[in-house]
Amino acid sequence: MNAAPKQDSQDKRQQQNRDARFAMRLSLFVGVLMLAGKMTAYLYTDSSAIFSDAAESVVHVVAVAFAVFSLWLSARPAVPHFHYGYERITFFSAGFEGAMIALAAGSILYTTIEKWRHGLALENIGSGVVLIAAAGILNALLGWYLLRLGRRNHSLILEADGKHVLTDSWTSFGVVAGLLLVMTTGWKPFDPLVAFGVAANILFTGGRLLWRSFKGLLDYSDPAVGHQIRARLDALCEELGVQYHGVRFRTTGYRQIIEVHLLFPDGIKLGEAHRLATQVEERLALDLEMPAEVITHLESLEDHSEVHHVQHYTGRPD
Repeated sequence: MNAAPKQDSQDKRQQQNRDARFAMRLSLFVGVLMLAGKMTAYLYTDSSAIFSDAAESVVHVVAVAFAVFSLWLSARPAVPHFHYGYERITFFSAGFEGAMIALAAGSILYTTIEKWRHGLALENIGSGVVLIAAAGILNALLGWYLLRLGRRNHSLILEADGKHVLTDSWTSFGVVAGLLLVMTTGWKPFDPLVAFGVAANILFTGGRLLWRSFKGLLDYSDPAVGHQIRARLDALCEELGVQYHGVRFRTTGYRQIIEVHLLFPDGIKLGEAHRLATQVEERLALDLEMPAEVITHLESLEDHSEVHHVQHYTGRPD
């Protein structure tokens, strides 16, 4: 097989890594900037809703710092003690961010209840609204960029961070709406009620990130991805005159690792079978939408079922 497609794939992956590193550094810088602005707004207003927004920004900065480390580690090559590299750190990163979001929600609820119990005192609401609205707009743009880049590069780290930033922007817009209601109606309980809504929203987002992390660590197989893999395998194997079974796949957070058993007639030469298997591996990896590593296992077409039965083979999904 021509080496050019392989080189193109490697160049594409390197460019994706550079884009991802730039995006995460940008996210960290903006996160620190947003945290400073929101804390300033909170000190001006003593608003529970603004505190809830600032608390989420604290979580965001900590989570992004961990994500930057995870992104750096995931791009490192495999070593003797880690034969498959470090890509699965992406699931730990998403899970860590989800757990931090849940922690922020608890902090928001506790602080808001305490403030409500001891009396609501709001000041300089107009200045706070301006600062939080500006933060919301900036975060919305950043979140859209991160999410778009993460989906294009199949990066769970970027997607998780993008979703968190977008959640942060919606939180800011909700806080602005609540404070505007306080300004127009004079009814101060709108402020803590918005804070409760913020806590519920980010708790939901954190739960989704945790669930996605758990699924990745438990090697969840997405049916849609499986359909795409089998559709391409059907076409490839029909073209090459090969049969297959026993398809399994899992994601590392960046790429799919696909295992498939190829069936060859008993009389075929080993060298020819290996040549065809290599074509399946390389062409399948290049034809799929996501980065992939394909591992094949060669079997005899005539007696593979009997051999598996004798060895008490438990079976794999076809």
